[in-house]
Amino acid sequence: MPPLYPYPVFHFIVDWGGTRVGFTEVTGLTQENQAIEYRDGSFPEYSSIKMPGLRKFSNITLKRGVTKADNEFFGWLSTVKLNQVQRRDLVISLLNEEHQPVMTWKVHNAFPVKVEGPQLKASGNEVAIESIEIAHEGLEVQAA
Repeated sequence: MPPLYPYPVFHFIVDWGGTRVGFTEVTGLTQENQAIEYRDGSFPEYSSIKMPGLRKFSNITLKRGVTKADNEFFGWLSTVKLNQVQRRDLVISLLNEEHQPVMTWKVHNAFPVKVEGPQLKASGNEVAIESIEIAHEGLEVQAA
């Protein structure tokens, strides 16, 4: 039986609300349960107990190269109004050698909170990268 190797991080796709967009980096696929500390005044112990509290999700940052006539990040950010925003579901998939998903992160009700343009530098020799930071209401992880 051949050894099991972990999958590399560089082979992934993002389904961006129906459109498949190429990204160079995805960060923030984090979820945590916050702990609640509680102590009753009549506890014989001089410490508190801990129990699970609310689930918390980090903002996700997506980065990609700037291309001609593509202003979709800023277009989505401009949908944010006082009480309304265009929300999207995202599907981020880590792929195997056959380009099939081996792990999938489903992001629910995402909306943009920050768009950052490229860092321009006259002596630079790298690709212009833009990024978008999105907030969301849930992250579901599925292994294939």
